[in-house]
Amino acid sequence: MAKKMSRAECWEFMMAQPHTGKLATMRPDGRPHVVPIWFERDGEQIVFTTWHTTVKARNLRHSPWVSLCVDDEAPPFTYVKVDGTVTFSDNLDELRHWATRIGGRYMGEAQADAFGARNAVPGELLVRLSPATISGEDDIAGW
Repeated sequence: MAKKMSRAECWEFMMAQPHTGKLATMRPDGRPHVVPIWFERDGEQIVFTTWHTTVKARNLRHSPWVSLCVDDEAPPFTYVKVDGTVTFSDNLDELRHWATRIGGRYMGEAQADAFGARNAVPGELLVRLSPATISGEDDIAGW
């Protein structure tokens, strides 16, 4: 039977393995937009990067509200949903730090510096998601 997860359990699940997050934003005309993201944790915030001209960046400038879903697609199935608002930074030192950490998390430490260097350039943005709510369920299949 599915078990509701505590906030601490949700954070633990999101950070234990490098699951790809699915970020939902809203276009100015009200249509939804969902894209996969790589992310890292900074205290109580989730950080990720995006190019300044992406649909995602345009949507976030229009409305900073997002939903992020992180799930395990293998039985017994788990998911976490984060709702909150985002802010941007174009500080290259901060961007390089986080892009390197994100690259290491998803591509391995041997690729971390290359990923950080590739993404710490003018035009790339560091996005910080401040959660308003975090919820999740474990053992959805009821094993």
